[in-house]
Amino acid sequence: MNRPMNAVRGTAAAITAAALAALIAAPTAQAAPGARTLYAAPDGHGTSCTVARPCSPEGARDQARTETGRDIRVLLKGGTYHLDAPLRLGADDSGTDGHTVTWTAAPDARPILSGGRTLAGWTQNTDGTWTAEVPAGVTPRQLFVDGKRATRARGEACAASVCDATKTGMTGAKATGIADWQRPTDAEAVIRVRWRNYHCRIAGVSGDLLTFVHPCWTNSASGTNRTGPAWDTTTVDSTRYSGVAFFENAPELLDQPGEFVWNSEARTVTYLPRKGEDMRRAQAITPHTEELLVVDGAHDVTVSGIGFAYAAYRRPGTDEGYAGMQAGLTLTGATGPVDHAGRFYTKPSAAVTVRGGQHISIENARFSHLGGAGATLEAGTKDSSLTRSTFTDLSSGAVYVGDTEPMPSPVLAGERNTIAYNTITRSGVEYTDSVGIWAGYEAELTVDHNSIDHLPYSGISVGWGWNQPESRQSVLRDNKVTNNRITNVMEVAQQQHDGGAIYTQGAQPGTVIAGNYINRSAFGNTERDGNGIYLDEQSSYITVENNVITRIGYKWVSNWADYGIQNTARGNWTDTAAPALGGTGSVMTGNSTGLDRLPAEALAVAARAGAHGGSVEQLRTDLARTGTATQSSTEGTAGAALALDADTNTDTRTLSEADAWWQVDLGATKHVRQIEIWNNSSTTTADFDVITDDGTVHVSGKALRPTVLNVDSRTRTVKIALSGTGRVALSQVLIHP
Repeated sequence: MNRPMNAVRGTAAAITAAALAALIAAPTAQAAPGARTLYAAPDGHGTSCTVARPCSPEGARDQARTETGRDIRVLLKGGTYHLDAPLRLGADDSGTDGHTVTWTAAPDARPILSGGRTLAGWTQNTDGTWTAEVPAGVTPRQLFVDGKRATRARGEACAASVCDATKTGMTGAKATGIADWQRPTDAEAVIRVRWRNYHCRIAGVSGDLLTFVHPCWTNSASGTNRTGPAWDTTTVDSTRYSGVAFFENAPELLDQPGEFVWNSEARTVTYLPRKGEDMRRAQAITPHTEELLVVDGAHDVTVSGIGFAYAAYRRPGTDEGYAGMQAGLTLTGATGPVDHAGRFYTKPSAAVTVRGGQHISIENARFSHLGGAGATLEAGTKDSSLTRSTFTDLSSGAVYVGDTEPMPSPVLAGERNTIAYNTITRSGVEYTDSVGIWAGYEAELTVDHNSIDHLPYSGISVGWGWNQPESRQSVLRDNKVTNNRITNVMEVAQQQHDGGAIYTQGAQPGTVIAGNYINRSAFGNTERDGNGIYLDEQSSYITVENNVITRIGYKWVSNWADYGIQNTARGNWTDTAAPALGGTGSVMTGNSTGLDRLPAEALAVAARAGAHGGSVEQLRTDLARTGTATQSSTEGTAGAALALDADTNTDTRTLSEADAWWQVDLGATKHVRQIEIWNNSSTTTADFDVITDDGTVHVSGKALRPTVLNVDSRTRTVKIALSGTGRVALSQVLIHP
């Protein structure tokens, strides 16, 4: 700008001689340098990390360490980065002096860090299977053919009456045929007991007896005094053990398309292709490298737009096996401290691990085809986030936050972390006791606007320690589980019980669970333990408000323990009712229960929930609400009308008698399109007829919670009748037009 000469002279005249000397002596001010951009590529070997001569990721990291006083951006070009070891970022890779380091995808690129190994050279066998040799050092536990997960060859379930488990082993080698297998020591038993999952490899066969590798079997059985609370009866040799879910990984079991088997002696994989697969052209990948990215002690780092695929989880394939305790954490080691609160359990291996990080941001990442978990934030990670990322087809859980020590030192305490706007589908594919998002002893954690769908066990779990003395004082507080969309969890086919869409443990002052949409948790179960929001064990000081909870196998909210105190459930919407909250000072107020239609306000809350919002499955009008129920007889005080009270926790039962029946009269002939029959889980109705005025449908086996029948009937009455001797025992019958 041109100034009048007199203005310039005036300014100069105002500067004293001393001030002028100081200005001359002062260093010349420099503008802060712009961001430094480095480039990496799958085949990068450069040393300057330019767009023309990109580096490897490790080379870009090392180059970034030489840059100071500016923001640093490492752009990853598209393609697959095959890793033999994880990319490690430590304290030297942090942002400094208010600057940040960002690892991100180059424009329009989709980089993937992969721990996979390609299996090639497939040869066809006479039985239609194909076999490939496996590179040295690789032990295939999972196989993905053209991006689709194959199944380790598996057999049928074996009931406890045949496969009787003890502290030392199991019977059943002859009845299962294992006694005649060529290589039984490559095979594993997969066992599910309530909320626990066990995978132990066979060590030997002697007559009808099977033994298993140690410490896997020792850690799965009772007697170690390390497997959990003294009241816990979920070990493989407990009264709750009902048998082996299946044995897997034996060539004798390879009989279904999409199955494979690993032969450790020949070092080969044999696969039976699905229809349309040609192994001469197919891409077959097995996870090999465990961790893909490890951020240890770094701060002010952002990781954005990067994919993580085919990371392995090797421990279950060793003699450690997989002795699952809860939520994907396992008991490991042949010996260890006695602790019933789970302080020394081990988290699964994850594709991305952040240890002791501060201000670490992982965003827009893609986690897929993993042999273990997705991401772990642990060991005192603070003020960090994992957002707007996708997780699909994971053997274990998607996200683990925090640790199992209730009173960590300040440097190891997890604080102010955020898990938000993520989409999680089909995690826990192999280790079915794992959860979508798990958090241990965290403070000010935010779990917000995540979409979680199709999980075998709980969706979100916050807190740890059950009712044990070691956990009664902890750092848990002020956590927020808000606006999440959780659908189709506690999947019945996976046989994991005693969980919920949202699950908590421990006293958590200031914790809020609000605005979540939960639909179909343990829907179609046979047991009373598929919950919506489950305030388990010492859960205390938690507020549950403005949630929409529908189609739950048991309670929409559960707080059964008398040592879970001062919890509040208010302003929620649900299609069933639940008993009053347990514990001193807990209250339920202003909840809309027993609904057969969701009001507009509830629909709006549900539609907003999740990473992107979404549709809401409206409830269906129940014609039976205004009907009149009768039954052939009544056991105790249970009346027929309890099956019409919109409460799946109250039951009606007839006496055990020939041709027992229950019936509802709708008062007039109605057009019925669907009937839901919810069993009384303690006395299950089985092998019965559902009779309307114009037809009969027979249901074989046990009724579920619920058994859903689609019909097209015009009827005034609906009768549920046994054809033999027994009880009709129901918690609820709904009839939809």
